[in-house]
Amino acid sequence: MNLLNEVNKDVWDQIKSKADQMLASIGDKSPHVAGTNGIYDDMRIDWWTSGFWPGMLWIVYDMTGDEKYKEAAWNWDERLSERFLENNYYDHDVGFHFLPTAVIKYKLTGDADAARRALFAANFLAGRFNTKGSFIRAWNGDMLGWSIIDTMMNLSLLFWASEESGDPRFSHIAKAHADMVMKQFVREDGSVHHIIRFDPETGDRAEAIGGQGAAPDSAWSRGAAWALYGLTNTYRYTEDPAYLDTAQRVANFFISSLPEDSVPHWDFRAESEEGEKIPRDSSAGAIAASGLLELAEVLPEPEGRIYATVAKRILSSLRDHYGTWNLPEHEGILLEGTGHKPAGQNVNVSLIYGDYFYVEASAKLNGWKHRIF
Repeated sequence: MNLLNEVNKDVWDQIKSKADQMLASIGDKSPHVAGTNGIYDDMRIDWWTSGFWPGMLWIVYDMTGDEKYKEAAWNWDERLSERFLENNYYDHDVGFHFLPTAVIKYKLTGDADAARRALFAANFLAGRFNTKGSFIRAWNGDMLGWSIIDTMMNLSLLFWASEESGDPRFSHIAKAHADMVMKQFVREDGSVHHIIRFDPETGDRAEAIGGQGAAPDSAWSRGAAWALYGLTNTYRYTEDPAYLDTAQRVANFFISSLPEDSVPHWDFRAESEEGEKIPRDSSAGAIAASGLLELAEVLPEPEGRIYATVAKRILSSLRDHYGTWNLPEHEGILLEGTGHKPAGQNVNVSLIYGDYFYVEASAKLNGWKHRIF
């Protein structure tokens, strides 16, 4: 075993130990944020982050074969699906709900009910497509013309549904949305908008909105991470080089904007406030690292190796400087995540999606092949 493999195994041993601690303390909660007390909250089952904790459990089960993780993750897709029969808040993020639960469950176990639930969710997501603007509508309420970059990561549910059902309709919608993102969201320099508002009747672009970024023309780091990963996934499903070229453009911007320790600030164009340090977003780093590993895999050598090297550098920094390995009572894995800085919400916290993508990326470095997204 070479040194790199030894380091990767050591990281995975840490993750396995942490997963055991988390399983004992989190149980069947639906976590989103762990603040200064280190205890994860328990959100409603249709909150956008509810799929990430069972997704972590499925990955650890797949890596270890330990049945306790499978047992803990098993009924999450059923719980999520049942919510469709009630008043609910499901939206563009149903991929985040059902890819790490129903789809991975079906891939690993062949459970027919899991496939059925995932296809139902894919139909729901496809139903949010606006044909005039070629976008999948974000959120609910009166935001009829809003689209957000996060949706790029949910397109994998549609691509999977197209392959599983043989119905190209799902793939057509996913590609149309991705084409719109390349045109409307990704700037020439590779930076990315968070929100674009369209006229829902005509499909005309109305404005860019800052959203969770510092400003409409800023560069929210997690948005860039969603984009580079989602565009890479779209290329993997379609083999259309336009998606790969755009993913690289976003990746190059992301990499060139990283600070010295390779963990991004929450917005690459944010300014410090009254001399305070600009908060980091460890979750953006973890998401980008996992996406960069995907990008590296679809590119030839030596080009792909560049992105893999950066991904490993990000993960190493997250492990050494942002991990909770010496905090056994802390339920999260990564510190210094930033949820919604402009709203003053969830700054310098642990975020379950940051933890999930850190585990996912680390599993990839240890040979994991059963992709979720």
